[in-house]
Amino acid sequence: MEKVMGLASEKGVVIFSKSSCCMCYAVKILFQGIGVEPLVYEIDQDTEGREMERALMRLGCSAPVPAVFIGGKHMGSTNEIMSLHLSGTLIQMLKPYRALS
Repeated sequence: MEKVMGLASEKGVVIFSKSSCCMCYAVKILFQGIGVEPLVYEIDQDTEGREMERALMRLGCSAPVPAVFIGGKHMGSTNEIMSLHLSGTLIQMLKPYRALS
C-alpha cells in the first residue's frame, strides 16, 4: 500500500495500468488528447505488480486498472474518469497539469 501511495503522489497525474488493457489505453489516450502527460505505471511489468494490484483493490477500485490519481487522490477507473470528462469536470481538475493551458 505504501508503494502505491508513494508512486501515486510522485506527479500530479498518475495512472496505474496494464500494458495489454484496452481500457487503460483509452484512458491514457484521453489524457494525451487533453494535453496532460501522466506518469504511467505498467503494473504488469513490475516485479511487485501483484501486490500493487491488491493495494489498489483495497483502496476501493472496482477494477485494479486503470487507476487514476490526480494530485495524489484516487479519482477512479474508466467509468469515473469518463463521467468526469463528459461533465466537463475532468478538464477543470487537470488545468494545473496541462502542457498547454
